[in-house]
Amino acid sequence: MTEGEVAADAPLGRRPRPRPLARPGLAALAGVAAAAAALGAGELVIGVAGKDDPSLVSAVGSEFIDRFGAQLKDQAIAWFGHNDKRALLIGIVVVALGFGALVGLLARIRFAYGAAALAGFGLLGVAAYQAGELGSTATGVVASAVAVAAGVSILHWLVRAAVRVSGVRAPRAGRVGPDPRVDDGVRRDGRLEAAPRSPIDPRRMARRAFLGTVAAVGAGAGALALVGRRLAGRGASEAARAEVVLPDSTVAATTVRQPFAIEGLTPFVVPNDRFYRIDTALTLPQVHLESWRLSLKGMVDHPFELTYDELLAMDSVAETVTISCVSNEVGGDLVGNAVWQGVPLGVLLDRAGVQEGAGQVVGRSIDGFTAGFPFDAATDGRTALVAYAMNGEPLPVRHGFPARLIVAGLYGYVSATKWLDSIELTTWDAVDGYWIPRGWSKEAPVKTQSRIDVPRPGGGLTAGTVPVAGVAWAPDRGIAKVEVQVDDGPWQVCELGRVTSVDTWVQWLLRWDATPGEHVLTVRATDARGDTQTSDIARPDPNGATGWHSRRVKVT
Repeated sequence: MTEGEVAADAPLGRRPRPRPLARPGLAALAGVAAAAAALGAGELVIGVAGKDDPSLVSAVGSEFIDRFGAQLKDQAIAWFGHNDKRALLIGIVVVALGFGALVGLLARIRFAYGAAALAGFGLLGVAAYQAGELGSTATGVVASAVAVAAGVSILHWLVRAAVRVSGVRAPRAGRVGPDPRVDDGVRRDGRLEAAPRSPIDPRRMARRAFLGTVAAVGAGAGALALVGRRLAGRGASEAARAEVVLPDSTVAATTVRQPFAIEGLTPFVVPNDRFYRIDTALTLPQVHLESWRLSLKGMVDHPFELTYDELLAMDSVAETVTISCVSNEVGGDLVGNAVWQGVPLGVLLDRAGVQEGAGQVVGRSIDGFTAGFPFDAATDGRTALVAYAMNGEPLPVRHGFPARLIVAGLYGYVSATKWLDSIELTTWDAVDGYWIPRGWSKEAPVKTQSRIDVPRPGGGLTAGTVPVAGVAWAPDRGIAKVEVQVDDGPWQVCELGRVTSVDTWVQWLLRWDATPGEHVLTVRATDARGDTQTSDIARPDPNGATGWHSRRVKVT
């Protein structure tokens, strides 16, 4: 019975006392604490269950990416850069806590409403777990059930406490009568003194106790989540990677000493821990090498599977290749050059015997991601590898352990499948990779681009000889020339660094005689086919950004 309702059997002329309600703010806090407890309990269950299962937050986030990633991908990268996934996870937690506030307000009206909302929250976690390729559905069901039970219990406890706190009355401001602290009520000026307000306000004390309880619940929820993550610890892939012994490689032969060393200039080979990472995986897929298999199937005469040891036992090559994300803005850092070791894709295709009519190679990831590229790109002489090592180390887990595809000259969203599970030969129209139905082009050659690394933006320069330097890339074609323009002056040809093949980027340098004042530096590159990058400005979608990179500097 809500406030203001009258029972049907109440005597006429008598209104029943209204049901006490918690104050809205206190009820909302109770819901936030209940949501936090639910999240913490779910994390703990996932941690106890095993190392290979994603958290409920990650499962929901992955489903969010699948549904809305195309619309938000570029904006998320523009706002958060390499931290886009972390920002999404934090955002999901914040939304969950905000939903908890709504749950608390519902429970204030009728507890069953709040409990039902929490149960719906748990069903969302189950649905996300079931839709994903990673983790056991049973684990997701158990974790969600425990999370809901914990949340409902905390909600019931705290809402009742909020009702009690809301019912505590403040002491009366004063009363007529003797004041035990002032002559036991002796009259002054012919009247009794009123008792002063009590120095102890029970309402304030009750509210403080409630807030302390909510804070304790929140801290406990955080501790549960932390314990869950600690229990999960290092995933199966990290443990397996630590035991890998790579076959001999020629990494040293694929790197070259550069003719100039400029502070701030991106190195020719980017270290693994500095290499960009853009993909759809919120939870890194975990692999047990003893059960992992790479299958080659589809329109082939002899489909087969390879174990990890069999892949490492094959003749390998080490090639330096620059790869780029299609979301890279002009002048952006979502591009990198590394030494990749692996088995040439053409060797595997020859072994399988590709059938006539096969026009597309589709890589499938352990987590369900797909990317497809023209069959010709695997056989036209460019570097195309099933790579298992990066810069002389087993592939880092975040970069695709145990194996990934590397195809020179194609943006990663159509070619660079990480955590590789299978390679399928099919027709061009039979399969669309993950990003194609989401509005991105199916054919995605990397566009010729260049970038200014130094001078840094905002840095003060002194008149005289100033190095202007950066990198330029056109993988599968190579860079023939880089030019820099100062203000509206003539284009000046830059010195180029050394490269190992046309598949890599090149460092470039201009020794500029800087004069005092504000200047605009602009760079452009020309590939080995004679095509100069366009000045037309275009967004990354649907097939890569275009334009010249410029930087404004001040010389004193």
